Amino acid sequence: VDESELLTVPDGWKEPAFTREDNPKGLLEESSFATLFPKYREAYLKECWPLVQKALGEHYVNAALDLIEGSMTVTTTKKTFDPYAIIRARDLIKLLARSVPFEQVFRILQDDVACDIIKIGSLVRKRETFIKRRARLLGPKGSTLKALELLTNCYIMVQGNTVSALGPFSGLKEVRKVVLDTMKNIHPIYNIKTLMIKRELAKDPELRTQSWERFLPKFKRKNLKKRKEPKKKNTKKEYTPFPPPQPESQIDKELASGEYFLKERQKKRKQMEEIKAKQADALKRRQEERNKAFIPPKEKPVGKTKKASTEKKIDIEAIKQKVKNAKKKKLGALPEEEVKLKMAADEKKKKKK
Repeated sequence: VDESELLTVPDGWKEPAFTREDNPKGLLEESSFATLFPKYREAYLKECWPLVQKALGEHYVNAALDLIEGSMTVTTTKKTFDPYAIIRARDLIKLLARSVPFEQVFRILQDDVACDIIKIGSLVRKRETFIKRRARLLGPKGSTLKALELLTNCYIMVQGNTVSALGPFSGLKEVRKVVLDTMKNIHPIYNIKTLMIKRELAKDPELRTQSWERFLPKFKRKNLKKRKEPKKKNTKKEYTPFPPPQPESQIDKELASGEYFLKERQKKRKQMEEIKAKQADALKRRQEERNKAFIPPKEKPVGKTKKASTEKKIDIEAIKQKVKNAKKKKLGALPEEEVKLKMAADEKKKKKK
């Protein structure tokens, strides 16, 4: 027999169900689990609790709802024969507390279905960044989450600081990876593309025993551009253990200039001279500003008259010829010979008179 056939699971194989014949004596001890639920889930749990009791009753597990304390409790009975039933019941009440509807929750009681509650609240420090990345996991109108559900065959519920997933073990592993990568600022579309390629590769029986690394895309993280250097760079001064020298006081300045030893009258005279010098400078500046108005502006030089260009000479004879030709073309005008004859006849009449 080929070893590869022994290692592979045949298609459609399922583990046989656990029956009472496998454990006829039942359990020796009673086990119980309890979980709290938020106030807004109270109304829904009251409605669906009979269905929860009925579903758990088939596996001989009791369920109790305490509305005063706000808790749900599941316990085994003497008739319980499946030791793993209480674990499934514990997961069931946990999912109900995390806002998963009962229509999906009761699937946890099946053998090939498991659940995973991923805590994402403490993965990101800033609350605003956490909300953005959680919204990225949902996608526009929940499209990203729906695509993830179709590829993994899992039901996913994003609620508050947790993500609840319900489905087969292989799908739950992929869901956890995608959720954690999204919280680490890796967009879920990269993982969705990888899952789509894996789904197509799984259909080919020849590729089952081969590595899929050559088919899977490798996404490289692009390095961001270097930060622009500021125009003004603050250069640090060299460290000196000695403190800076103290500024000179007014008395020190007077001692250095010798003014300190002058008499009071001499000091006043010196001050007056300084004031008069400042006033003279200010008066001179003011006078210069006033005289600016009387300075005539510079006149622009008159441009030289351009000589008439002699390049184009007017042909007078050509213009006269054009006028004659125009007269000939006028409507009702007599030809040149008739005009001459008429003029001669008029001269003869004048001579006769």
